[in-house]
This record gives sequence, C-alpha cells and structure tokens, in this order.
Amino acid sequence: MKPISRSYLRTLRLTTLSALILTSFVQLANGQNSRENRGDASGAPQGSEQKKESALPIPPESKSETRHDWTAGSRTVHYTATAGNLLLNDEHDKPIGSVFYVAYTEDGVPAKSRPITFLYNGGPGSASMWLHMGSVGPVRVVTASPQATGPAPFSVVPNQYSLIDKTDLVFIDAPLTGFSRVVGTGTPKDFVGVDEDIRAFDKFITRYITVNQRWGSPKFLFGESYGTPRSAALVAALNNDGIEFNGVILLSSVLNYFVRSPGYDIDTKTYLPSYAAIAWYYNRVPHDGTMQDFVQKAREFSRGPYAAALDMGDQLPPAQFDAMAKQVAAFTGLSEQYVKETKLRISPTRFRKELLRDQDQILGRYDARFEAFDVDSAGENPGFDPSSTGNTGPYVTSFHEYLQSELKYMSSEPYYLHGPGTENWNWEHRPSGVQGNRPEPQPDTVLDLADAMRKNPHLKVFSANGWFDLATPFFGTEHDIAQMMLPPAIASNVQFGYYPAGHMVYLNVDALKQMHADLDRWYPTAIAK
Repeated sequence: MKPISRSYLRTLRLTTLSALILTSFVQLANGQNSRENRGDASGAPQGSEQKKESALPIPPESKSETRHDWTAGSRTVHYTATAGNLLLNDEHDKPIGSVFYVAYTEDGVPAKSRPITFLYNGGPGSASMWLHMGSVGPVRVVTASPQATGPAPFSVVPNQYSLIDKTDLVFIDAPLTGFSRVVGTGTPKDFVGVDEDIRAFDKFITRYITVNQRWGSPKFLFGESYGTPRSAALVAALNNDGIEFNGVILLSSVLNYFVRSPGYDIDTKTYLPSYAAIAWYYNRVPHDGTMQDFVQKAREFSRGPYAAALDMGDQLPPAQFDAMAKQVAAFTGLSEQYVKETKLRISPTRFRKELLRDQDQILGRYDARFEAFDVDSAGENPGFDPSSTGNTGPYVTSFHEYLQSELKYMSSEPYYLHGPGTENWNWEHRPSGVQGNRPEPQPDTVLDLADAMRKNPHLKVFSANGWFDLATPFFGTEHDIAQMMLPPAIASNVQFGYYPAGHMVYLNVDALKQMHADLDRWYPTAIAK
C-alpha cells in the first residue's frame, strides 16, 4: 500500500470539517423552519410565542394588609383592608392580566355567615376610584357638591353610610384601568370588549373566592353606569359557571344599548321625565303638588301621547305638532319655539345648554344640579361637564393619599382613571340564554339578567337611580327592566330606589343616606330564603 502523504491528510481533514459545518448549518436552518411552520396549538409560531412571552413582565400576586376600625354606624366593625392584585390566565393557563383590587373584610367572622360584595365603576374603561372613595366604602371624600370643590387640601372622613357592617367589600379596577395591567402573553384585545370584559371579571371573581375561601359566602355584585350592563351579563355568566349570586345592585343603569340607535326615539321618550325633574329643581315649571307627582305625569305623557306623536314622524298633522310642542315645553321648561325647532326631539346635550341659557349657565351631564359658566353663551352644546370637573380633583388626590398613607400600598405605575386602549371597545355581545351564535352589534344585557333570574329565581335586584342624571335616565332603566318577560313571582324580586342626585348618587350626602337606608333593608331580604 502506498503511504498517504501529510499534505493529503491535511486536505482531507479540512474538507471533512467544512462538510460537517455545512451539514450542521442546514440541519439548524431546517429545524428552525420546521418549528416556525409547526407553531403552537393557537396557530402562532413558537418563535413568536417565546418572544411574546418575554414582551410583558408578569408581576407576582401580592398584597398589602392593614387593620382598621369602623365606628361610624350602628356597631363597631374591626376589619382588614387588603390592596393587591390577582392574575388572570388564558385558556392555556398562561397569565394575560393582572387585576388590582382593594378589599375590606370584617375580622373574626366565619365566611359562610358574612356576605361579600364586588363593586366596580363603568366607562367602559373606567377605574373604580369613584365608588371606592364616595359610596359605601368605610371612608369617603368630602366635596362641596353641587358646587365645584376647589383645590387641596381635601378631607377623607369615616363613612357613616358604609355597608361594611352588612357585607365585605371588594372594589375592582377593570383590566387596563387603575393599576390593572395586561401582562405576559396578553394584549388589550383580550379585555377591550363587552364579552371580553365579562370573561375577565368572571375569572377575577372566581379566583378571588378561591384564594380567599369565600365560595360559601352570600355574594353580591354592585356596578355603576357601564358597570350595570357588566353586572347583568356577569351574573348570568357566573350562574352558568355554577356560582349563584344572592343579589345585584344596579346604580345608574343602561342595560340595553341595542334599541338606542337613531330613528327609534327610545332616548327621546326616556329622557323627558328627567328633564321634568330638572326643570322642577330649577323652578322652570309651576310647582303644583310634588316633584314626584310632576315626574309621574311626565312618565304617562312619554308613554302615551308623546310616544304616539314621535312614531308618526313627518305624518304628524301641524295642529297636533303645535299642541305636542306646547306640552313638551310645559314639562321641560323650554320655550315652545325651541321645542318646535328640535322637531320635538330634545337631546340631553342640548337640554344642558338651553335650560339656563338666559342665565349664561350650563348644566352637568352626570348631575344636572351642577351648573357653570360656559365659554360661548350662543353655542349649541356645553363646552364641558361641571359635574365631572367639579369633583375629579378631590377624588384623584384623596385616593392616592389614602392608598399610600392608610393602606400602605405603593406603586411606581400611574393610576389610569380611563384605561388606555379602551376607546377601541368591541361592542358585540352574545347574550346568555339566547340560542344562535350571531352576536348583537350592541349589547342588550336585559336578556342576560332575565336569564339569570329565571335560572336562579332567588336572585334579587336593586335598581338605584338619580332624578337628575342626564347620562342614564331613570325612565330608561324602568323601560329596560320592564322588558325581561318574567313571571310575576320573579319580577317582584326587582326593587327601585330614587334619590335627589345625579349619576353618582353618593355626591349628595342626603341621597347617600337614603340609598344606604334602602340597601340596609334590602340586603337581609336577598340573603333570606
């Protein structure tokens, strides 16, 4: 055998090494392409999933607990205040959201004998600071309502009208609001929508009662504004999950968006009794009898002659049109000529501008008891809402100070009053108990609430309403709830309360006192069997 030269061996080694490198590179590339093409169960490439998982941090579930005493009511309550967060997982059991909450729970009381109420504001996309610091929590912000409160310092006082002596309270910031955040593999689209929002609250409440061992407690929902359609759909969703609730409190409701499209005149009819109450408040109509008597006449007029006239539209004869304008003016305090110019259809925005135009004043939307000077007296619409600007500062400042000094909760994150990204809300909704998969383009959660009450005939509902609310008129709430098509035995589970205030009933302390008295009587009826 001829001996192999050293030069040949060196060439052979180099050639083999190059081939191995090339082979490894090809295998690596093929493997990567295979993984990218294969993806995960959701259809997303695994490479992108790994990148997505690392895009958003996942905070641990944590909490700050402090001990307090409440002595403002009929008895002393020793309670624990807990400010913290719970994580929400997707269908793959991966965290997608972190929800902030503040809970007030009485010490030393067995869970089965202690009710628990979950509370939230609306928006959609609003944090729950307003309910937390103004309504039935153990403390409340002092304001100059119905005047603008002005700058700091502000006062936070024990709330003698709290429900802490009746129920534990859990105030929840909706995803993307307050300190609640998207985390991990989550995106805003997981939460920004009617049904998405319901799923998130369903998951939070289920996790809260699990972590805190509250499955056996009597349970309640308390929502304000958009929190009311959330409650109506949420109580049905929870019921379908086997979690039955004792009661639902609806504060300033709008349950059916579906029928409030232009052309149906539902808003036109349902706002007129609120206009009547406000015109009475400002002495723009004769005071014969009581305001409640006057409002009842406005209800009857809206259901009868007014509804019939609006339904006729352009076919309404001129003489009837003139007669109708005169009656509308008599209920609203507006001039007959102005009513005619609106074609008998007065929007709440125009009413806020027109009623006190001769005094250079505009009215609040959330609470028409608030008034202010506008920049343009000749304009068609008010330039701002004095019932909002007059109270936002005191609530924001007092909440942050209270959270840090009393609840010992510190965060470097901003507290979002309105969740960024929630303006792209998905309004489609699939009501509970309705057959078919076609979603509604606008939610009618009357269907959900009715479904929950039929399946759980012990469920009680309390509807709280402000006479002077131009965001969610009380007559609209009455109209919605009357459409549940329930048998009398179940329909009687709904009670109504009416108060001399606006959307945020608690801004008027006298109204808060009345609402507290009503709820104080109502809670035991919702727990009793």
